Amino acid sequence: AGLAADVERGARAQEEGAAAGLEAAAHKMDQSVAIQETLSAEETCLATVQGILATEEGMESRLLSLIESHGKSMLCLYTHRRMAITAEDVCLDRVLLIQEGFAVEEVPPENNLQIPGSDVTVQVTSGGASLLVRLPFGSHTQTFLREVRRRCSPGKKDATAADPEQSAAGEVTGAPRLKTANKMVPSSSVPASGPTQGLSTRPCGLRDTLVKSLLKQKESSYTHLQNFRFFVGTYNVNGQSPRGSLRPWLSQDGEPPDIYCVGFQELDLSKEAFFFNDTPKEEEWFKAVTESLHPGAKYAKVKLVRLVGILLLLYVRTELAMNISEVEAETVGTGIMGRMGNKGGVAIRFQFHNSTVCVVNAHLAAHPEEYERRNQEVRDICARMQFHPLEPGCPLLAIKEHDVVLWLGDLNYRLEEQDMERVKKLIQTQDFQALHQHDQLKIQREAKLVFEGFQEGEISFQPTYKYNPGSDDWDDSAECRVPAWCDRILWSGKTVSLLSYQSHMALKNSDHKPVSAIFDVGVKVVDKKSYCKAFEGIVRSLDKMENASIPSVTLSKREFLFKDVKYLQLQVESFTISNGPVPCQFEFISKPNEDAYCKPWLIAKPSKGFLMPDSEVVIALELCVNKSTATALNSGEEKLEDILVLHLDRGKDYFLSVSGNYLPSCFGCPIQTLCYMKEPIREMLPEAIRELTLMPLLTDDAFWEEKPLDVPKELWMMVDLLCRSACHQEGLFQQPGLRPEFEQIRDWLDTGTLDVLGPVASNHSVAEALLLFLESLPEPVVCYKSYRSSLECANSYEMSSQVISMLPKCHQNVFYYLVAFLRELLKHTGKNHLDVNVLGKEIRMRDKATCFRTWSSPVLLGGRDRKNSVLYQYA
Repeated sequence: AGLAADVERGARAQEEGAAAGLEAAAHKMDQSVAIQETLSAEETCLATVQGILATEEGMESRLLSLIESHGKSMLCLYTHRRMAITAEDVCLDRVLLIQEGFAVEEVPPENNLQIPGSDVTVQVTSGGASLLVRLPFGSHTQTFLREVRRRCSPGKKDATAADPEQSAAGEVTGAPRLKTANKMVPSSSVPASGPTQGLSTRPCGLRDTLVKSLLKQKESSYTHLQNFRFFVGTYNVNGQSPRGSLRPWLSQDGEPPDIYCVGFQELDLSKEAFFFNDTPKEEEWFKAVTESLHPGAKYAKVKLVRLVGILLLLYVRTELAMNISEVEAETVGTGIMGRMGNKGGVAIRFQFHNSTVCVVNAHLAAHPEEYERRNQEVRDICARMQFHPLEPGCPLLAIKEHDVVLWLGDLNYRLEEQDMERVKKLIQTQDFQALHQHDQLKIQREAKLVFEGFQEGEISFQPTYKYNPGSDDWDDSAECRVPAWCDRILWSGKTVSLLSYQSHMALKNSDHKPVSAIFDVGVKVVDKKSYCKAFEGIVRSLDKMENASIPSVTLSKREFLFKDVKYLQLQVESFTISNGPVPCQFEFISKPNEDAYCKPWLIAKPSKGFLMPDSEVVIALELCVNKSTATALNSGEEKLEDILVLHLDRGKDYFLSVSGNYLPSCFGCPIQTLCYMKEPIREMLPEAIRELTLMPLLTDDAFWEEKPLDVPKELWMMVDLLCRSACHQEGLFQQPGLRPEFEQIRDWLDTGTLDVLGPVASNHSVAEALLLFLESLPEPVVCYKSYRSSLECANSYEMSSQVISMLPKCHQNVFYYLVAFLRELLKHTGKNHLDVNVLGKEIRMRDKATCFRTWSSPVLLGGRDRKNSVLYQYA
């Protein structure tokens, strides 16, 4: 109970901060919850976006909310504290009623330099009021503006920004504006098949898709390679602000680059940056980079993307800006719990002329022994980093689906078990080749365990880590880190040629040295006449192909059996679709009265696509049971059975049968059910599991003759093991566990063989399993029905105690048991470095269904008004 006050204070205060790490981008966060708390029951906040409002005093942040009240729509502007979490964090600034005369219009371009992909500036007009607001580029802004436009007065044609829908002439309209190093650069309408903008065409049906595919096949007939110079730089700045010019790093070459890709890591090490993804140092380093670009050319900023301390900047020479299109940015957090943004990657993808380029900036796990985790983080970034194409209906793009990939960052690979003095001696004699033989990244790449298909230039510079800040002297602190090449630049692509790869010792304000690479990249440039010739030839051939045949395909398999499916364990079954002589489009479609084409535990990849004549595609059916589906499968209410409908455009439907058996798991079981289970769940009859899972939540134990356990045995086993072996563990609940170990823990919990867990599973994996267990609870420890009353009683000890006493007995026991465990961890804070802020964030970040869901508010982490918290008094 004593810990609950502090932990729960952190849980609520960091709710949106955790979401920022999980979603990997602050601008995608929906802060509507805080706005809704200020409204009456008859008012609804439909959508909220954060923007920058131009005022007489300067540029100020505002929340723009679309609100419906008594049948009327209005746009409300709110001032706010950093990330709006509760009603206390926002204050109404002004209200604009959406009625006749209301409009949201893109600010007219200032010149002809136009690039899609950056922030959008719009002018909001209502009556006599006119506001200028800059909004972040992305799907969240697009959705917000689309909803505003829908509610404009009937008959009012509203020109709205950031809408990628295309005009009847086949042009992308409403592309966003771009801030440059020298000026504001508005984005353009992108021609559907212009010679410099690439071949993005409006997907109007089978014929257009076929034309696009055939054009892609004939690309070599109407394009030629032209070299452009790319500068790629990476710098871990160790939380420092820029001091002096960056030109020794960014402008050391005589010839100005055509494109700059500049990445930073550890931009800001403060807790505010981690929790709220907000830092003033972004602007500091952006300004420093902009002022240090090569003086021999003028540059426009194409895109900026940041995740906590990982920042990536993309610039292009202004005369080449018109050749940039389809700019998208994404982020992936791989840090705490494998999701948070203290580690991970950010990426920008774009089309340059007719070539696609993806630039990735990554900051991977530290410490010499964590090379396997670094490998896994690279795989996670590649798997989870997916870009949404501007054309609707097109599949997501992965990193490796680009012509050129440039990967930079503090990859943190070290030297394998090298003696400090021997390393320094090899550095002093500049025998970098001998030293490089012990480099972990080189070893892992040669073993094809990471960065397969990537290349790296020869390393002819001394290690870039670790120095005493402000000098070129090696680290002489108590840690005395062995020097290592942590900061690296790799690439993949057939048309990339490395010109230089070096470090820059002149910059001394960090414990790292910056690194740069200069490339000549062969880019596919379209020849207009050749393109028109190829296009006309394709159209003529299609006109002759008036084939009334119905598309037909052959499926290699139609029945799929998934055996012994376990919680959070992915199983994959594949089959091949072989097409006949007629091109066709295929798609899995939903059955009558169903919203999705498959059950929530199943997904088909790809779920739709296009097949050329006599071609084939492999479809993967992925089955994974998670917290949203486990409870019903445990109880037997749902079974692993489904029928998929594969539909061919202008053709017939094919039916695929999917079935399997699910092995019951304690993950996804209610607390009460587990307390009544004296045996491992795998040893119980399905009828008994179903009866215990479906029984109503009891306030006492009188309903059953058999006395239940005080807390679930599975919970006790994990907590007991952590109490015995992990109280001194540094980074507990912050460092993710290993997936194979989690799977072993899950099986041991479900089969009752936990007596052998200790020697096998690490403390981090057990902690991860504990959080996953709490996350999977269908009814949180503090029950849903007690949510509102617990918040209302937060400042009263007596009323708060009453809320706890009204919980079911098993939930009370678990609450007290977990609080006692966390308090025990805090007794050893000198060794494990845990505090209430860290514990509050990590216990809360998982989901609204975690154990402390309702004991959270902005004051519960020991910040403002700590002593007004009832749980502080209760402790």
